[in-house]
Order: sequence, then C-alpha cells, then structure tokens
Amino acid sequence: MRGPINIWRLIRTGATFARTGALGQVLHAMNAPPLVKVATRTVSWTFAWLGRRGDPSLPPVTRAVTAMGPAYIKFGQILSTRPDVVGEEMAEQLQYLQDKLDPFPTDVARKTIERELEISVDDVFSEFSEAVAAASIAQVHRARIRATGQEVAVKVLRPRIERAFRTDLDTFHFAARVIELLLPQTRRLRPQDVVNHFENVVLGELDLRQEASSASEFAENTKGDAGFVVPAINWGLSSRRVMTMDWAGGTPANDLATLRASSLDLEAIGNRVLHLFLSHALRDGLFHGDMHQGNLKFAPNGDILAIDFGIMGRIDQYTRRVYAEILYGFIQRDYKRVAEVHFEAGYVPADKDVDEFARALRAVGEPIFGMDATQISMGRLLSYLFEVTEKFGMQTRTELIHLQRTMVIVEGVSRSLNPHINIWEVAGPVVEDYIAKAIGPKAVLEDLVKTVKVLSRFGPRLPELAEAALINQATPQKHVDRARPLRAMAYVVLGAGITLAAVLIEALL
Repeated sequence: MRGPINIWRLIRTGATFARTGALGQVLHAMNAPPLVKVATRTVSWTFAWLGRRGDPSLPPVTRAVTAMGPAYIKFGQILSTRPDVVGEEMAEQLQYLQDKLDPFPTDVARKTIERELEISVDDVFSEFSEAVAAASIAQVHRARIRATGQEVAVKVLRPRIERAFRTDLDTFHFAARVIELLLPQTRRLRPQDVVNHFENVVLGELDLRQEASSASEFAENTKGDAGFVVPAINWGLSSRRVMTMDWAGGTPANDLATLRASSLDLEAIGNRVLHLFLSHALRDGLFHGDMHQGNLKFAPNGDILAIDFGIMGRIDQYTRRVYAEILYGFIQRDYKRVAEVHFEAGYVPADKDVDEFARALRAVGEPIFGMDATQISMGRLLSYLFEVTEKFGMQTRTELIHLQRTMVIVEGVSRSLNPHINIWEVAGPVVEDYIAKAIGPKAVLEDLVKTVKVLSRFGPRLPELAEAALINQATPQKHVDRARPLRAMAYVVLGAGITLAAVLIEALL
C-alpha cells in the first residue's frame, strides 16, 4: 500500500505548491522539459483545492514548505545548502526557514523532560520559561538550575516528531525516484543521494544525544580558539529527547542595530567569523554546518558564541587537502593547478581535457579578481563554478557542496558585520598555513610514519610467518613453488625492517 499512499502524498504536496504559487519556481529550478512542466501543472492545478493555503506573507516556496510541516521545513533547510540542485534564487528563499513553527505547549515540554530524565522540573529548575525558540524538530526553553543558580538552555523534541519524519522520508525517497525517472538530466545531481543525506542528518537530529556529542566534540576541537565559545553540555540533564547546555548570553548576529550601537569592533569580528570557520573546516574537518546569523551571538567582550549543533559538517583529511588546494589555486590564480587537482581527485571524468577545464576556470576566476574588494563574492564564484562543473560532467560531491554553501552563509554573516571585507585576504593566511602543514615536507614525513605504523602491526606475527615459511619449505609437495619460501622470508625481513624503521622515525620525531 506504500505506493498508492506515496502517490497521494505527492499529489497533496504538488497541490500545495500549486496553490501557493511555488510550483513554477520549482519546475524552473529543476530545468524540467516543457512536456513535464505542462503535465505536472495540469495535474497539480486540477487538485490545487486539496493543497494547503500557507502564509500569504511568505515567498511562494517558503510558504509552500512551511505549510507542509516540520519534515518539509527541515528538508528545505538542507536544500538551502544545495544551490546546485535548486538554484541560487530558491536557495536564498529557503534560507528563511529558521524557527518558523509555532511552539508546542510548555506543559507538554515539561512532561517530556520529567519522563525522559525521571526528575521533577520544579525540583531541578528554579526557573523554566516559555519556549524562546521553536524550530522544525525541537524548541528551546530558558531555565535556571536550582542547586547551582546556573542559567541553561533546555532543548526538547516535538511530540511524535519521529513518526512524522519517517512517514515523510518515505515520500521523499519515492519522489526522488520519480524525479530521476521523469527528469533524466537531474541524475547528475543525484536526487536519491540528496534524500539519503537528508535522512542521515535528520535521524541524527532526532536523537539529541548525537547533537550533544557533536557540540562536545566541537568544543574540544575549538578550546584553543581565542574568543570562540561553545556552550558546555550538561550530560546529567540530557537524553535522547532532551538536551541541556549552558545558556549563551549575548547579542544575536542578526540584531545589527544593537551591535552597531555597541562598542564592539564589528569589522574585526566579521573577519574573525570567516577566519574561524575556515580554520575549523580545514584544521579539524568538523565545522558548524548551519552558521547563519540566528546561530551566532556576540558577547560584550567580543567573544563569538555558537549555538545549535544539529547540523555539523564533516570532511575527511584527503578531501580537506583537495579543497585547500582548490582554494589556494584560486587565491594564487593558478588555474592549471586547480584543474589538475579536480582531475587528480577524480571529480572530473578523466576523458575531459585538463587544459580546456583550466581555461574554463580562468573565465570563472578572473572576473572575480578584477572586482573591487567589496564586490568579491564567494556566492558569485560558486555560481560560476557550478556552471563549469556541470559542463564538464563533474558529479555532485555532497560534502564539498555542504562546505561551500556554508562558506557562502558565513561570508554573508561576515559581510553584514564588515561590508568592506575581502574574503580572499582573510582566507589566504588560513589556507596557506593549512597547505604548509598538510602538504609540506613535514606532512609527507608524518604520512610516511602513519603508513609505517600500520605496516608494523604485523611485527608480532613475524616469528609465526618465519616458522610457517620454513615449515612450508621443509614439507614435500608434488608441485612446489620453490620461490614461495623465499618470498615469505622476504616479507618477514621487510616486516622486521618496517618495524625497526617505525621505532627509529618515531624516536627522531
């Protein structure tokens, strides 16, 4: 019965998008063929009366998504990081899908806390406010711990949210398969992979212990970053549906009027926001994946406070090196090297011409660098890059797109604080420092040591391997490979040499 039910849900979704005026924008973003546009619009407008009305004050796409409920809002938030899928205009609309839902009753939140933590809210907290923020998955209350007087933020999942998301996830998977079937040109963008990525993100957010773990790891990674604060998790008052952490006091980054009236050096803070984001991404491989103005606050002393760690970005060490080399190549205007990195990483099919790709990248970079510093935009660069990579058949890399899109958001935050920021001047030292550490001679030696250490794990088995080789040599066989014992002994000697080399190199370092 799942097929018919999913078809009905898709009709209801299409009807809502038709009723709110969002359908045309979605079909345009997907570059749908004329026949598909006509067929979709005909079916959707026929059933438009079944669609939800939404809030007429919102832009069409945002209006439709908010009308469909929490799962669609969260999906819209994820898609706002994917302009390669939905286009720049729609991605900008979807960025407004933050904290748009009405809160659920506070007494329901209190009962959830008491059931999850097996406590009495009034016994543990001397103060417990109404919801101060309500998002698609959870809402936040401001509270004070009775025993210590410490102010905390208590995040509580919405009632029955898991069931609602699992139902809609099934529909999203069905829709992705239909899109790939009807719109073959979208397969390069891998709609099913996008939905899988969304599912992984959401399932992590539906367990607040995972968010608490991410926040704790992020705090540990950034504890040496002066002026950057991640609120501490109160593990004793956290569970799967409840998370408690220190209250982050300060002025929200989107309250520009208050910030401009303060004594804070906004230009320096704007530069530091971008600098820190790049440091986290390249140095740690773990970055705040939703670093918009609503998730940043500034303390009176200028400290940057980050909140809401439901969406975190992760990139492995190899991908970090690739991304750093691409950024560094653009900073140095070495387009041939940027092209080579794309080919070496397998991002562009090997049958394409590297020189032609380099020329296309030059056409992307040179207009950017010809602009005044205040006009240089990472968003403009990425828009051009998406066009070039599509032409050369580059498949979507979800982790890179997430990183790049978050960088665009961070650039927007930094530019709102410092309108004259030159992102390349700020990014340059961070990228150059990472390149020196990750690709320089010391990094090569460290990679060699890691390789040697892995191989040296066979050290304890060397006697066993030697004995097996000697026994094999002494055992008569009809068809003996006389070279096999020699090879086995060679491996033993090589293993011993590697073990010794590992010990010596580690001692020297």
